[in-house]
Amino acid sequence: MAIVAQGFDGKTVIVTGGGNGIGAATAKRFLSLGAKVAVIDREIDSNADIRDVKGHPLLMCVAGDCTDLATLVEFEAKVKERFGSVDILFNNVGQSGRERASTFVQSEEEVWRFVFEVSLLTAMRMSRLVAPEMQKRRYGRIINMSSDAAFVGDSGLVDYAAAKMGIVGFTRALARELASYGINVNAIAPGAIRTRAHDRLAPDIIEKIKKATPAGFIAEPDDVAGVVAFLAGDDARYITGQTLLIDGGRWMT
Repeated sequence: MAIVAQGFDGKTVIVTGGGNGIGAATAKRFLSLGAKVAVIDREIDSNADIRDVKGHPLLMCVAGDCTDLATLVEFEAKVKERFGSVDILFNNVGQSGRERASTFVQSEEEVWRFVFEVSLLTAMRMSRLVAPEMQKRRYGRIINMSSDAAFVGDSGLVDYAAAKMGIVGFTRALARELASYGINVNAIAPGAIRTRAHDRLAPDIIEKIKKATPAGFIAEPDDVAGVVAFLAGDDARYITGQTLLIDGGRWMT
C-alpha cells in the first residue's frame, strides 16, 4: 500500500523567521501540503530563500522584527484577516550572539538580553497571541525551536544554550496547560544544519562538527522541515511536551 503524505488543506500556519534557512524550508513544506502559510522575517527580500515561492496564492510574507510585540500583534491580525484563525505556529526565529559570542567570563549582558529576546521571548509572545483562540476552538499545534546546544552545552554559547533550554521548559509547561484543549506543544532541537549562518563557518570548523556528529554529515533545512510537519499533523496527535533532537546523534538520551 502506498504511503500518502498527510495534507494540511484549510489549515493556517505561521512561521516566524521564515525568510531563510529552516523557516523558509518549513514554509515551503507546508505550502506543498496545501496549507495557508504566513511568514514574518526581517529579511523578506529578493535574496531570501522564500523567494522561490513568493507570489504563491496561499503564502503571505511580512517584513518585521519578531522581538517587537506591536509588530507581532499587527502581523497576527493580518494573518487572521486574510487566512482565518491560526491552526499551527512554528516559533522558528532565534539566533546566538554570532560575532558577539564569547566565553561567559568575557560576555556582556547586552548580548545575553538580545539572545534571550530573539530566542526565547519571541516564542512566548507569539504563543500568547495565538493560544487563546486555539483554546476556544479546541485545536492547535505549537512547535518551538530549541537547539542541541542546550543539551550539549557548547562553550562560547552560554546565553544561547540557556535561552534554548528555556524553550524546553516553556514547551513542557505550556503543553500541560493546553493539552486538555486539544492543543499539542512540542519543541525541536536541531544540531548542525546547512543554513546561511552555518555556511559562513571556516572549513576546519565544519570538519570538527562533522567528526563530532555520529551520522557524519551536516543536515539540510528540509531534514528539519519534515519533522515540523510531522509534529503539526494528526500522526503526532498523542505527542506533546516533547523535545525532539535532530542532530545526527550528537546528543543521545
